[in-house]
Amino acid sequence: MKNKIMTGSEAVSLIKDGDTLVTAAAGLIGYPEYLVKCLVERYQKTQSPRGLTLVSGCGHAVWDERGDSRFALPGLLKRHICTHPDAAPPLRKMLENNEVECYILPQGVLNQLYRASAAKQAGIISKIGLGTYVDPRQEGGKVNDAAKAQEDLVELINIKGEEWLFYNTFPINVAFVRATTADEKGNLTIEHEALKLESLEIATCAKSHGGIVIAQVKQVTTYGSLNPKAVVVPGVLVDAIVIAEDQEVNHRQTPGTFYSPYLSGELRQPLAMQNLVKDELEPIDIIARRAAFELFPGAVVNIGIGIGAALGPVADLEGISKHITLTVELGVFGGTPAPIPNFGCAVNPEAFISHSNMFDFYHGGGLDITFLGAAEIDKEGNVNVSKFGNRIAGTGGFIDISQSTPRVVFVSYFKAKGFEAKVSDGKLQIIKQGDVVKLKEKVGQISFSGKVAAAKNQDVTVITERAVFKLGKEGLILTEIAPGVDLEEDILKQMEFKPIISKDLKEMDARIFKPGRMGIFDDVI
Repeated sequence: MKNKIMTGSEAVSLIKDGDTLVTAAAGLIGYPEYLVKCLVERYQKTQSPRGLTLVSGCGHAVWDERGDSRFALPGLLKRHICTHPDAAPPLRKMLENNEVECYILPQGVLNQLYRASAAKQAGIISKIGLGTYVDPRQEGGKVNDAAKAQEDLVELINIKGEEWLFYNTFPINVAFVRATTADEKGNLTIEHEALKLESLEIATCAKSHGGIVIAQVKQVTTYGSLNPKAVVVPGVLVDAIVIAEDQEVNHRQTPGTFYSPYLSGELRQPLAMQNLVKDELEPIDIIARRAAFELFPGAVVNIGIGIGAALGPVADLEGISKHITLTVELGVFGGTPAPIPNFGCAVNPEAFISHSNMFDFYHGGGLDITFLGAAEIDKEGNVNVSKFGNRIAGTGGFIDISQSTPRVVFVSYFKAKGFEAKVSDGKLQIIKQGDVVKLKEKVGQISFSGKVAAAKNQDVTVITERAVFKLGKEGLILTEIAPGVDLEEDILKQMEFKPIISKDLKEMDARIFKPGRMGIFDDVI
């Protein structure tokens, strides 16, 4: 049996100039930090390997120097195929300066491409991305000038009179995977990891193209001692095993936790009783409390990062939590989604599946409703979360989720930067309007297409602290306003366009603006 155990420097010496390298992670959850550190140190000493293509199926960083931020070295990368580069500011700046070609694809599609590439298929056909910046009639996923003259990864095709997008596969030469334990043959288990991710998919993809798979692990055990059902990557796919050094830094379960059995599903955490009733409500509470009205018993739900995360405590307070199933796109069913810095996993989950399998479920309409943030919204119902001027943020799973879910709720402050308001006597009082307009005449980039959504009768709601909109065939319709706000001064004058105003325009439910339980599900649960 070949000895596969190597030092980090020995393993990364197998990588050649021009290789395509893929990693599996969600933020830093599952990220092979030690392998990347060794690779970067080799490059700094030898200027090799050069001109790599880095493929990241999620946002592989947490807004600091770790994760994909380490790749921000001149000459190390030629191309970055990714979903959410905003999380790696040093690398993002290189993309914005056209030092590295950048393609941003939908997160679910990119993770499914690994499987197609592993099977040596030409690509996958999907409607995900139609009408957005991924559509070749807009940008084709090429989000900087350096990528514009390069080959197309996305094509528009027609099948039986319907428009589809064809996503081309590409070979992978090197896969970095992370696990808890490896046996001497390279079989990998993930007992301490918080997610399954797409380790098997990228490993099979690399091997099918004659590439190599390097595994970062916490420990090694004897061959034959692992439970075969617990093995997530068979040893036949693994070429090198590296035991991470300084694991408190280089092999953390999440950015905020070295290791918790409650996040890995090994133990269930007793949930302490919490006082969920707030004495004073803030604008974010108003958004979350109004959003709770969109829930219903039996719903399978996705909640995005940011304002949407505030919905969880409201659902608990209203008693609806145990009657719905929360999911996280990284492959988690049930439990309580963990907040930052552990976002992406969950406490007391019901089930883990792979990253790509979760998007099979999402793309197939498995979700009933999703709650997503929005940075810019225009009169046609288009939403931008991905690019602002020269700043390249990316979308993560936003396109996949928003286009495939029948009911989409966008949650957002009405204005940004300096906005202040308070809730008093059952009314919303605007103290400072805010300097940045979020409801724009035209968004800077289309991450969600209002026209595509309206054409397929998708149920789309926009909830802010002072106004609620619905998407109709002709664009956004103002349907509700908060008590205490002035329609003309606080809403219409603070937008770049005049929305359609519903004939049945009404005030938001008064219970939203009073602390305590609203009792909105008492008659159905």
